Amino acid sequence: MGPLQWTVPDRGALFVVSGASGTGKSTLLKHVFAKLPGLEFSVSATTRAPRPGEQDGREYHFVKREAFLKLRAEGSLLENAEVYGNFYGTPRAPVVEALEAGRSIVLDIDTQGAAQVKVSMPEAVRIFILPPSLDVIRERLVARAADAPEVIARRVADAKVQLAGCGSYDYLVVNDDLPTSILALQSIFMAELLRRERRQSWVRSFGGEAVG
Repeated sequence: MGPLQWTVPDRGALFVVSGASGTGKSTLLKHVFAKLPGLEFSVSATTRAPRPGEQDGREYHFVKREAFLKLRAEGSLLENAEVYGNFYGTPRAPVVEALEAGRSIVLDIDTQGAAQVKVSMPEAVRIFILPPSLDVIRERLVARAADAPEVIARRVADAKVQLAGCGSYDYLVVNDDLPTSILALQSIFMAELLRRERRQSWVRSFGGEAVG
């Protein structure tokens, strides 16, 4: 079944989706994107050098360190972090422009970044993808057979830190049954995009008074 027959809202929504490695977050988002038109991932800015095959403005906005620090100092980033000596962040202006045009932006970031976004843009809708249990994450990481035991142990420890932050999110989705979890996540997106304040043109078309 293809995309839904869906009218994008007058103003889009900013969705922040978090979840520890091994929760299936990317798989769930892939299915929701295939169903709902008008969703876009944000393109982060970074100070690291492009890797082979990467294009500026597609995978990342590649900027100089000085330019990044200037954006941060000006408050032009919704969130930012330093990872292994390189800076990463979400530029505010493209997100605001997209929302005003009726497009919705999805940020796939960790709990630290999500907390920053909530301060920078309180309207953000935060969703946390949970595993059925921590043991499931450990089993999935082991099943990949791609990492050394010490790497798996570190990722499980990181997962515990991320999972501990789920209590500050607006919605929680436990990914224990894929079809159900896809429907749950899609329902959250649809409900938020059907809020009255995002559909003022519908109100006016029926003679109502648009209220923000």
